[in-house]
Amino acid sequence: MNKYIMLSNEVKNGMEKGLPIIALESTIISHGMPYPQNVAMAREVEQIIRDNGAVPATIAIIDGKIRVGLSDDELEMFGISKSIAKVSRRDLANVVSSKTLGATTVATTMIAAKLAGIKFFVTGGLGGVHRGWETHLDISADLEELANTDVTVICAGAKSILDLPATLEYLETKGVPVIGYKTKNLPAFFTRDSGLPLALSSDDISHIANMIKTKWELKLQGGVVVANPIPEADALAPEYIDSIIENAVKEAEEQNIIGKDITPFLLGKIVELTGGKSLEANIKLVKHNAKVGAQLAVEFFKN
Repeated sequence: MNKYIMLSNEVKNGMEKGLPIIALESTIISHGMPYPQNVAMAREVEQIIRDNGAVPATIAIIDGKIRVGLSDDELEMFGISKSIAKVSRRDLANVVSSKTLGATTVATTMIAAKLAGIKFFVTGGLGGVHRGWETHLDISADLEELANTDVTVICAGAKSILDLPATLEYLETKGVPVIGYKTKNLPAFFTRDSGLPLALSSDDISHIANMIKTKWELKLQGGVVVANPIPEADALAPEYIDSIIENAVKEAEEQNIIGKDITPFLLGKIVELTGGKSLEANIKLVKHNAKVGAQLAVEFFKN
């Protein structure tokens, strides 16, 4: 085990018993949702993973260590603190060496998961190619990490605030399999269908688990995206949420909000403009991903 990795007792015991471990990011708690919904979501997601036969491992940086598995008090701390750094690949060494608090993004959660020997990671939605990339090249480090790091990410597609066709094209260029679970099109986070067809899809968890296993047995470097649409009952109408996203993006441009600040700003603005409906949808899709991710990991480790 890498010297910077510290496992919680629950994760350590799970590994000793041969149980599948599911990585969870901490940025969704500290920067993705308001308090107290963020902490309640984190606790519920962890319990869903346990209920489906796996072990949750929420990842964060505390006192110079990458903590794999947090206590209930630590989840609360990450939910309420306003001074936690949002840590992507470029920031990781600095935050660890300076022993400050850091919340892991998709990219850094994947890095930590690989260091800890964890193969599956559940999140809400991927980062990707931002709208307006033609004039200011803004591409999430999540995509490059998926190209290089052997972790499967279960998500509701990429965040719908992004340029989804460009994001999907980038993943294709990097050779990252995007497998639709019970969908032939890329999900669009708040909505079930972006209209963008996927090359790979399956309704069978065991088939997806076997595809992932075969990929890594063939020594094909990089991650896998399992795109799991938000449940139909919880999805927002495309025409409703798309107009709100357009307004939020326009406001971000007017305020010149760029870089790692753009996603928290847009998600917060969308929560405001939807009167909280987008937050409810976000929580529901993460919980759904947790269930599917745990089932997939259990299936993967059967043989």
